[in-house]
Amino acid sequence: MKTQQSGPLQMSCFYVGSALCGIDIRVIQEMNKQMEMTRVPGAPSYVLGIMNLRGRIVTIIDLGKKLGLGESKKTEQSRIIIVNSREENIGLLVDRIADVVTTRWEDVDPTPSNIKGIKGKYFHGVCKAGKELVAILDIDAVLGDE
Repeated sequence: MKTQQSGPLQMSCFYVGSALCGIDIRVIQEMNKQMEMTRVPGAPSYVLGIMNLRGRIVTIIDLGKKLGLGESKKTEQSRIIIVNSREENIGLLVDRIADVVTTRWEDVDPTPSNIKGIKGKYFHGVCKAGKELVAILDIDAVLGDE
């Protein structure tokens, strides 16, 4: 496990394809249904574009593509999770939102090197949520890796 954190962890969970992922709720600004964005010429393939969200410019990335799971399909259940990383607003396109899960950092296990085709380097670890395994996204690793 990359992180040496301890104590409670509250995550907002979501699906990227069939993979259940979670993000520490403290880094999430909001969840948005708006899908209108402007393409950015020359941007990496996982960058879908930018959007103006109440006066803020937000870069939108296809989280499925970034994690190596293939392109996300925009459906009625798709959402954009707005996070703040390195003083920049970033939107993550996900397939659908799941529950909020509360656990403890002490209950987080190391990430298997390759879970469901996802690049393990993008995660703090995994934990159980009922019968499912939640991969805990390291947002700085995802957004810092070009």
